[in-house]
Amino acid sequence: MTAPDEQRLDKWLWHARFVKSRSLAAKLIEEGCIRVNRQRVVKAATCIKCGDVLTASLFGRVRVIEIRGIGERRGPPEEAAALYSERLGPQSPVSGSGEASEPNA
Repeated sequence: MTAPDEQRLDKWLWHARFVKSRSLAAKLIEEGCIRVNRQRVVKAATCIKCGDVLTASLFGRVRVIEIRGIGERRGPPEEAAALYSERLGPQSPVSGSGEASEPNA
């Protein structure tokens, strides 16, 4: 069996362990929390492929993710981590903690 070239976005988010269920992935997509290659998507059936860049506002954090692989199953975290690489953008973490980057003088 050959590996597929494309996969549904909701299924990929579940395989890559960004969400606990496909229904939660579909809900986030429909709410407009996910962009594929800078385009807002609202359909869970949107197809993604290797090289696509996802911008996701998930659980109080903005993440920019490049898709490295298409998952065949929801495997262990190590397998899921191989499906993507994190890109650090200027506004990746949404910080409201007010932590100082310098030590106290």
